[in-house]
Amino acid sequence: MAKRKKETPRAAVKSQTHGYIHGAGTVREEPIVQTLEKNYMPYAMSVILSRAIPEIDGFKPSHRKLLYTMYKMGLLGNKRVKSANIVGETMKLNPHGDQAIYDTMVRLSRGYEALLHPYVDSKGNFGKAYSRDMAWAASRYTEAKLDDICRELFGDIDKDTVDFVDNYDNTMKEPTLLPASFPSVLVNANTGIAVGMASSICPFNLREICETAIARMRDENHDLLSTLPAPDFPGGGQIIFDRAEMEKVYATGRGGIPVRAVYTLDEKQNCVDITQIPPTTTSEAIIEKVIDLVKQGKCREVADIRDETGLQGLKITIDLKRGADGHKLMQKLYKMTPLQDSFSCNFNVLIGGMPRVLGVGALLDEWTAFREECVRRRTAFERDGKQKKLHLLKGLQAILLDIDKAVRIVRETEEEAEVVPNLMIGFGIDQVQAEFVAEIRLRQLNREYILKRTQEVDQLQKDIADLSAILASKARVRQVIIKELTQVAAKYGKPRRSTIVYKNELTEYEPENDVPDYPVHLFFTREGYFKKITPQSLRMSSDQKLKENDAIIQQVDSTNNTELLFFTDRCQVYKTRCSEFADSKASVLGDYVAARLGMDEGESPVYMAVVPSYTGSMVFAFENGKVARVDMASYETKQNRKKLIGAYSDKAPLTAMLYVPEEVELLFTSSAGRMLLVQSAAIPQKATRSTQGVAVMNLKRGQRVVSMRIAAPGELKKPERYRKTIPALGATPAPEDMEGEQLKL
Repeated sequence: MAKRKKETPRAAVKSQTHGYIHGAGTVREEPIVQTLEKNYMPYAMSVILSRAIPEIDGFKPSHRKLLYTMYKMGLLGNKRVKSANIVGETMKLNPHGDQAIYDTMVRLSRGYEALLHPYVDSKGNFGKAYSRDMAWAASRYTEAKLDDICRELFGDIDKDTVDFVDNYDNTMKEPTLLPASFPSVLVNANTGIAVGMASSICPFNLREICETAIARMRDENHDLLSTLPAPDFPGGGQIIFDRAEMEKVYATGRGGIPVRAVYTLDEKQNCVDITQIPPTTTSEAIIEKVIDLVKQGKCREVADIRDETGLQGLKITIDLKRGADGHKLMQKLYKMTPLQDSFSCNFNVLIGGMPRVLGVGALLDEWTAFREECVRRRTAFERDGKQKKLHLLKGLQAILLDIDKAVRIVRETEEEAEVVPNLMIGFGIDQVQAEFVAEIRLRQLNREYILKRTQEVDQLQKDIADLSAILASKARVRQVIIKELTQVAAKYGKPRRSTIVYKNELTEYEPENDVPDYPVHLFFTREGYFKKITPQSLRMSSDQKLKENDAIIQQVDSTNNTELLFFTDRCQVYKTRCSEFADSKASVLGDYVAARLGMDEGESPVYMAVVPSYTGSMVFAFENGKVARVDMASYETKQNRKKLIGAYSDKAPLTAMLYVPEEVELLFTSSAGRMLLVQSAAIPQKATRSTQGVAVMNLKRGQRVVSMRIAAPGELKKPERYRKTIPALGATPAPEDMEGEQLKL
């Protein structure tokens, strides 16, 4: 067997090679935490601070670099230039490539329709925010310039209002922030995903934001919802207002804002036209989802769906099958498609280089502090300029006393370098003033020119005093900001695009076919408990379990799909269905209606109306002898709201209420013991729920109506005795009608 040759160590071989680096190729162990700190953390911080999270001026670095480049190119005017030229110039500040810069420009443009107030006035195809497949044209085909609202971003930038830093190769200067004269951070939407955190800021109406910022500066406890009711999205839509959720977003900067599409029903064409959609989806995603539901057999009402978006804007058309209800279809689609979605808020903003999640009020406070600093720096810049000018003009005033002397000094000075020192000595002025005087041309050495220039002295002194007063007073600085905000709101303010609808006014989709219908017995107790028991269960056990001192006040035979109206002691009514309650047994207490229906704190149900259809009327008897008869159709709403306020009048204490599906005789009893029998048809029916009713029973001082009930046939021996033309005092009960009364008592 051959002897194995001894291998030369790798390090020895390498040592004989020219250019060997000691330790190259070796594996060295290192804790992963140390590796992350050294290699990954700088990248993460760079993404957070320099890419994905906006600052208090409302811009990310990519936005700011693009807009500032366009400003330096002189595009804040009437001329447009090719987008490719803008992209090329921006690369001097933003080295991330031409495509990334152009994508940024597209999203800031008017044509893309992603912002309430676009910063780029575009010409050409810039795509659409609401379309996934509508791509924008290449930069060589489109043109752009700055929109007029950018005057509010750059108006003060040359007056030392913000700091400037070197660009990435130290050849140019760029601003760290833009001195926006309005809270742009809350006016236009801004989203971004960093490392370990994200930012998602919803847009608000410019006029409302300016008014809220002004009110907040005047009163730190200002109710934000009174001037800023909800966000305002560029694509419109309906914002489903929930006060508790909105207050949470305003206070913490986190939460969800439900938004749904807006549609119109074209009965002639038998179709639904969707013209506004939530900002979180696209028209293609909606169409694909509806088609998928049709294939699954869940939307049998849809005959066809197509995208008819054109020059007039977004339009999705849904053709309906014959006999289909477009409104019911849309309620179903709201539930099952992105036509209703929630915008997730995460108001994460860089404040002084630190990411912070702030509510609307806190963000406005931070912007106010930022703007105060901008105004102070601008004011100091203007004051310094005026002080320099005043200083020069005072030198002119000095030579006004003897122009000939000034000419003689200049003429008799042998060396040019001695002209300025000689003028300083001759007139007692400093070097800056002497330099200014020495630069005056020969044709300007006349009294008229010097007088005109020195007439500004008094005005300059007043201006300097006023600017100094502004710098010395925080209140004056805020007055300047308030004036600017008022001007911005008046000049650029627009009506809201998103409408606000309240949660209790909306119709919720309820799959009717999935709810079986069968006979049930309904029980309602004095303490507000409700039971739904099937006839079979009731036959097995009819002994009702109740709380101590509770009693059943209503027992109705109905069906499972019947609607229920629970009237409360707060003049409100809550609408639901029997099917919303589970089948119960006599041996349980049942459902507590106030908790089940989410009634207000301290509110209790007092009457249950079982309504198979909205026919007949509700009759309300008040202690003052008046009776209101309200058409039952007044409680039926197209939106199928769950809660109605103003269910009946609150002008007098209520004695009793009854649901009367057909005409009956009502028996009223007063505290004096008198009884009155009235045909329900004799009481005028009103459509207004809050009607105070008409006088039915006349009462003497201190008396009141104590009861109202439906008179049973044959209950009264002499019913004619109690039938009167209303209003009437009623009649005392006949002895035969009082038989057994003591036993009943």
